Amino acid sequence: MEFNVRFDKSLKYYFNKNDITIRNDGESKVNEHGKDDPLRSADNRVSSNYHQLLVDQEAGYLATIPPSIDVEDDSLNDKIKNTLGDNFNLRMNQLVVDAANAGVSWVHYWIDDSGQFRYGIVPPDQVTPIYSNDLDKKLLAVRRTYSQLNPDDGKYYKVHEYWTDEDCTVFKSMNPGYSDLSELTDRFTTYDVATGMEIGTGNVLHHNFGRIPFIPFPKNKYERPDLLKYKGLIDVYDNVYNGFVNDVDDVQQVILVLTNYGGESLDKFKETLVKDKAIKVDSMGTGDKSGVDTLTIDIPVEARNSLLDITKSDIFVHGQGIDPSDFETNNATGVAIKMLYSHLELKASVTESYFRGSVNQLVRAIMNWLNVPDADGRKITQTWTRTAIQNDVEQAQVVSQVASVTSDEAIAKGNPLVTDWQQELQDRQDNIIKGDGYSNEKSLDDLDGNEDE
Repeated sequence: MEFNVRFDKSLKYYFNKNDITIRNDGESKVNEHGKDDPLRSADNRVSSNYHQLLVDQEAGYLATIPPSIDVEDDSLNDKIKNTLGDNFNLRMNQLVVDAANAGVSWVHYWIDDSGQFRYGIVPPDQVTPIYSNDLDKKLLAVRRTYSQLNPDDGKYYKVHEYWTDEDCTVFKSMNPGYSDLSELTDRFTTYDVATGMEIGTGNVLHHNFGRIPFIPFPKNKYERPDLLKYKGLIDVYDNVYNGFVNDVDDVQQVILVLTNYGGESLDKFKETLVKDKAIKVDSMGTGDKSGVDTLTIDIPVEARNSLLDITKSDIFVHGQGIDPSDFETNNATGVAIKMLYSHLELKASVTESYFRGSVNQLVRAIMNWLNVPDADGRKITQTWTRTAIQNDVEQAQVVSQVASVTSDEAIAKGNPLVTDWQQELQDRQDNIIKGDGYSNEKSLDDLDGNEDE
């Protein structure tokens, strides 16, 4: 399947197993004598990890701080936050990484035996979605396929889960062509509807979600992985870089070319050269070219350095990232920093726009589990926070200057010292109730105790 092939290639590059290392089974190796060529014996194969750097840059920039969810009900907000869990940011980070490598990532949710709402990230290569052919592109069904060990015989077999908006049917197979496809009859426990008593096992699970409990998180409109944009550039960089290293190794081997050598053997030649610092050659008269010449390899250093720099720059341009080796801000203004992050922000903004609808689906699934009456129609506000270098002093000055005409919520969101603006608002409210709070109408001088008498 083309999708799985592309995802597997992206994973290889993410784990620094670029095509340059295929001969070494994905391992970067330095090999000074890897080829049977007296002049070109070096065969170094070291891959560059630019793909992981670009992917992790976006994931860290976009999802280090998870989006805050507001459904206009503080009590319900807390319940949703608790259900999403303390590691919501880690899961969002993984979703961004998976989407960058596959073009789309997937979340599956379920209700566990204790009645608690649970959700997890499914590897993209396990999911085969089935969409409608109309413009709505509605998700009609999902097939999830993965390997599972049979403890009875120690063999692995394929498990196929077929999910619809009403149930899940499970099959198993071992043959590649699914010729032995059969029902996995001991997958689910079945109960008598009338008595609630356990009556056996089966391969069908009836859920009550009313929708398919799988949520896609697309990276972009066409669900294309990021690697396709710059894989060729990374391969060029690897080839030039390793060719450079090979030449450096090979140039250290100086080959002597002897013409009309008058000695008995090459061993005698080496001994005489070390002892007497001279060698004997036979002269053939006028115009004779007898003697010793050296055969070496010339390295076009300047041209290769230029090509490496150009290729590296293009990798970050096409990958829409920031080159950490070219990071010089030194008290840069907010505008300069924004310009530095402009390409990364453009990429992250597109990812965010496609992730917003998916996060809404997850939040609505949680609200349905909480029996919220208007779960499918309630307004959901998401606030995404970027993780980037910023000029905190300049940002604080801006917040101070507009404090008198700005809401407490906007000030809390813009405060460079605040990571959780909702908690900041709560803390401010608690301080006001205690009598030691302050209003946003006060200036910075007021807060420093320099109020007008």
